[in-house]
Amino acid sequence: MQKKIPMRMCVGCREMKPKRELVRIVCTKLPDEKYSIYVDPTGRASGRGAYICQRSECLERAKKIRALERAFSTKIDDSVFESLDAAIKDRDFED
Repeated sequence: MQKKIPMRMCVGCREMKPKRELVRIVCTKLPDEKYSIYVDPTGRASGRGAYICQRSECLERAKKIRALERAFSTKIDDSVFESLDAAIKDRDFED
Protein backbone atom coordinates (compact mmCIF):
# COMPACT_ATOMS: atom_id res chain seq x y z
CA MET A 1 0.00 0.00 0.00
CA GLN A 2 1.39 3.38 -1.00
CA LYS A 3 1.86 6.12 1.54
CA LYS A 4 -0.31 9.20 0.97
CA ILE A 5 1.68 12.19 -0.34
CA PRO A 6 0.69 15.47 1.37
CA MET A 7 -0.25 18.17 -1.15
CA ARG A 8 -0.06 21.93 -0.66
CA MET A 9 -1.03 24.90 -2.82
CA CYS A 10 1.52 27.47 -3.96
CA VAL A 11 0.33 30.99 -3.05
CA GLY A 12 1.94 32.34 -6.24
CA CYS A 13 0.81 30.07 -9.07
CA ARG A 14 -2.06 28.43 -7.09
CA GLU A 15 -1.03 24.93 -8.23
CA MET A 16 -1.31 21.91 -5.97
CA LYS A 17 2.08 20.21 -5.60
CA PRO A 18 3.66 17.70 -3.24
CA LYS A 19 4.71 19.35 0.02
CA ARG A 20 8.36 18.40 -0.48
CA GLU A 21 8.57 20.36 -3.73
CA LEU A 22 7.45 23.61 -2.09
CA VAL A 23 9.14 26.09 0.25
CA ARG A 24 7.40 26.95 3.51
CA ILE A 25 7.33 30.59 4.55
CA VAL A 26 6.49 31.22 8.20
CA CYS A 27 5.06 34.26 10.00
CA THR A 28 5.54 34.42 13.76
CA LYS A 29 4.43 37.18 16.08
CA LEU A 30 7.22 38.72 18.15
CA PRO A 31 6.72 40.04 21.71
CA ASP A 32 6.88 43.70 20.56
CA GLU A 33 3.74 43.29 18.38
CA LYS A 34 5.79 42.91 15.19
CA TYR A 35 5.97 39.94 12.87
CA SER A 36 8.93 37.88 11.70
CA ILE A 37 8.58 36.37 8.23
CA TYR A 38 11.21 33.90 7.05
CA VAL A 39 11.83 30.74 5.02
CA ASP A 40 11.44 27.53 7.02
CA PRO A 41 13.67 24.84 5.46
CA THR A 42 12.61 22.19 7.99
CA GLY A 43 8.87 22.72 7.54
CA ARG A 44 8.36 22.44 11.29
CA ALA A 45 8.81 25.96 12.68
CA SER A 46 5.95 27.26 14.79
CA GLY A 47 3.78 29.97 13.33
CA ARG A 48 1.43 30.50 10.41
CA GLY A 49 2.80 28.91 7.25
CA ALA A 50 2.31 29.45 3.55
CA TYR A 51 3.84 27.47 0.71
CA ILE A 52 5.46 28.70 -2.48
CA CYS A 53 7.28 27.11 -5.41
CA GLN A 54 11.06 27.27 -5.55
CA ARG A 55 10.84 29.75 -8.44
CA SER A 56 11.32 33.52 -8.23
CA GLU A 57 8.38 33.98 -10.60
CA CYS A 58 5.98 32.56 -8.03
CA LEU A 59 7.32 34.86 -5.33
CA GLU A 60 6.95 37.86 -7.65
CA ARG A 61 3.39 36.86 -8.46
CA ALA A 62 2.60 36.37 -4.77
CA LYS A 63 3.96 39.86 -4.14
CA LYS A 64 1.94 41.35 -7.01
CA ILE A 65 -1.37 39.83 -5.92
CA ARG A 66 -0.52 40.28 -2.20
CA ALA A 67 -1.11 36.59 -1.51
CA LEU A 68 1.33 36.41 1.42
CA GLU A 69 -0.19 39.52 2.98
CA ARG A 70 -3.61 37.86 2.86
CA ALA A 71 -2.26 34.55 4.16
CA PHE A 72 -0.54 36.21 7.12
CA SER A 73 -3.06 39.06 7.65
CA THR A 74 -0.27 41.64 7.88
CA LYS A 75 1.52 44.20 5.70
CA ILE A 76 4.82 42.92 4.30
CA ASP A 77 7.66 45.29 3.40
CA ASP A 78 9.61 45.03 0.15
CA SER A 79 12.76 44.26 2.15
CA VAL A 80 11.11 41.07 3.41
CA PHE A 81 10.34 39.98 -0.16
CA GLU A 82 13.96 40.65 -1.15
CA SER A 83 15.26 38.53 1.72
CA LEU A 84 12.77 35.75 0.89
CA ASP A 85 13.86 35.82 -2.76
CA ALA A 86 17.52 35.61 -1.73
CA ALA A 87 16.79 32.76 0.68
CA ILE A 88 14.89 30.80 -1.97
CA LYS A 89 17.70 31.27 -4.50
CA ASP A 90 20.53 30.46 -2.04
CA ARG A 91 19.12 27.38 -0.36
CA ASP A 92 19.02 23.88 -1.66
CA PHE A 93 15.73 22.40 -0.49
CA GLU A 94 16.21 18.96 -1.98
CA ASP A 95 16.82 16.19 0.56
